[in-house]
Amino acid sequence: MIDRLYLRAAGTSLLLDLRDGDVRVAHWGADLGDQAPDPALVSGSAPHSAFDDPAPVSLIPQPARAWRGTPGLAGDRAGRAFSPRLVVQDASLEPADGTGGQRAALVLRDEASALQVDVALTLAPGGLLLVDQTLTNLGADDYAVAALDVSLPVPAQATESLDLTGRWAREKHPQRHRIDQGTWTRSARHGRTGHDSTLVIAAGTPGFGWRSGEVWALHLGWSGDHTSRIERAGDGQTLLAVGELLKSGELVLGAGESYTAPTAFAAYSSHGLDGVSAGFHDWVRGREGHPSTPRPVVLNTWEAVYFNHDLHVLKSLADAASDLGVERFVLDDGWFLGRRDDTRGLGDWFVDPDMWPLGLTPLIDHVRDKGMQFGLWVEPEMINQDSELAREHPDWIARPAGAHGRTSPTWRRQQVLDLVNPDAWDHIFERLDALLTENAIDYLKWDQNRDQVELGHDGVASTHAQTLAAYRLFDALRAAHPNVEIESCSSGGARVDLGILQRTDRVWASDTNDALERQTIQRWTQLVLPPELVGAHVGPSTAHTTGRTHALSFRAITALFGHFGIEWDVRGLTDAERTELRAVIDFYKANRSLIHTGRSVRIDRPDESDAAYGVVSHDRSRALFVYATLATSPNELSSRLRIAGLDPDARYRVTLGLPLDEHAIAHRSLPHWLTSDEGEVVVTGRVLAEIGVPLPGLYPEHALVLALSQVE
Repeated sequence: MIDRLYLRAAGTSLLLDLRDGDVRVAHWGADLGDQAPDPALVSGSAPHSAFDDPAPVSLIPQPARAWRGTPGLAGDRAGRAFSPRLVVQDASLEPADGTGGQRAALVLRDEASALQVDVALTLAPGGLLLVDQTLTNLGADDYAVAALDVSLPVPAQATESLDLTGRWAREKHPQRHRIDQGTWTRSARHGRTGHDSTLVIAAGTPGFGWRSGEVWALHLGWSGDHTSRIERAGDGQTLLAVGELLKSGELVLGAGESYTAPTAFAAYSSHGLDGVSAGFHDWVRGREGHPSTPRPVVLNTWEAVYFNHDLHVLKSLADAASDLGVERFVLDDGWFLGRRDDTRGLGDWFVDPDMWPLGLTPLIDHVRDKGMQFGLWVEPEMINQDSELAREHPDWIARPAGAHGRTSPTWRRQQVLDLVNPDAWDHIFERLDALLTENAIDYLKWDQNRDQVELGHDGVASTHAQTLAAYRLFDALRAAHPNVEIESCSSGGARVDLGILQRTDRVWASDTNDALERQTIQRWTQLVLPPELVGAHVGPSTAHTTGRTHALSFRAITALFGHFGIEWDVRGLTDAERTELRAVIDFYKANRSLIHTGRSVRIDRPDESDAAYGVVSHDRSRALFVYATLATSPNELSSRLRIAGLDPDARYRVTLGLPLDEHAIAHRSLPHWLTSDEGEVVVTGRVLAEIGVPLPGLYPEHALVLALSQVE
């Protein structure tokens, strides 16, 4: 048996110590070079009043391996076999299939507990580590699984943590803590990923930022209940852990049955959060099926017409959208049987004949005649109790106490459709399949609008099974209709994870189109997801979620760095608004290949009153950067914008990418380079990084775009 496994890629390395039949992560972090170090180098000593032998934490932490913290594997056989001691049976290292990365495969077994865990650790070429674990019951009686987490240690210099939290219309906001002894746990118990769930759990060196410090981060690719944890033991060992959160009795393995835990994604960076982001973005973009065509400009009808599905109104809206250069027209909620408001109709996925006597065909034909794709809103996992489906099949409503028991409290007057029930699943698949077969639909905006904290099937907790059933529904529809793109919307950003994105083409980051809120939401959503997967729309001048009013330039520039769209009644635009919005759409089309393939760069600014971020092409010949003011500043003038990520020895021409909104300029404060006849400056990447360029003074909640290109 080999005593170590060593993987390395893109500045990251992973060293596994296999001595004594255990699997210990001797190192996960910076590259250690060509040769695998001796794992004995990381062996510690035993403290006083403790176990006799040193006890470095295992890949799957176990009390039987002297771990006094949270076990990585937990479960029992009616109270027995509660503390397994896993021993390595086999270990190998080989190239990862077709990716250019490396894959370590391990088999661990405890004969006494009759359990086996198969572990695969794949280090992608960009440095992202994927951890997959499968637990198999080798015994004759049932084994109830309580947890199978992915746990990875981080070194002592990681003393500060970062996670994300939020709520509806305010998702993905960061919070930081000092890492002290004990356990910091974020539990998501929503029946879905959750508005407040953390996209990553991260640890880093003190004060780590976007471009500085060492960072270790974990993300769980799962769309149901889950936990994220940082744990520091009394001996100083610290680990990050993520895993599915299983309710009592939810997952019981019969003889020979297996449970495959959700994939965990682990990123290390020696250059701050941007390095973490680069690892995620490289892997996401390298997946089979990642969107490869230019991301079309979208118009979604929700904030334009809400439930007013009048064919004449919608045709005129499509005309106005086409005139602006929109490429995909999406009809939102309100088209199906009995749906006049958000209290009824969910589950009745038939085109309403009273509202649409000729079906959707007249609108679809009109949209397509204008050269646009047609998209449609659906919410297949939900059911209104005021619906024909609920009246015919009340037993298809997920219930904590079984088919004849009570229902859960309503949420937006809706319940969860029990997709674990094969009859309910078959019905919903048949209706969606028919809808896509009978209509020329290019895109589904797939919504999921409620939490379910006591999801049940036949009286047994079923979040795990419901999540898998939803995944099967996505997969079956994609197999039947491979050219239909799907958006993951969950009352905004409540289902944003790499599990759902294995079967969808973008996410709706938030139900708010308030550009000020979106600046933060989009920045942190894109910590893991590249911009082309994050829907970002220009909403009305006054946001319906916050009541704030913003200039069109601020709203449009905020939406540029994502999958650009509009959610606004554009029939009533003034001539000036129409001209400005058309110019932004043209700019997006001209630059989306850069925005959606380049390296994301965020600038660490001196205070929190402004933000700067951009994208740099991989050959560093082109770049776009946004400077946005978010609040009033304590300083009279904005600090210079230092631009990172460029070739330090190349010369760059810096110009305004879009005309500056004259109403955004505070006190007519313009730097000389913008008022010169050329309206540009030519300078090296090194100077841009170290000195930067002076910025105009902008009023709060305004933005500008800088375009950079190399010159000889």
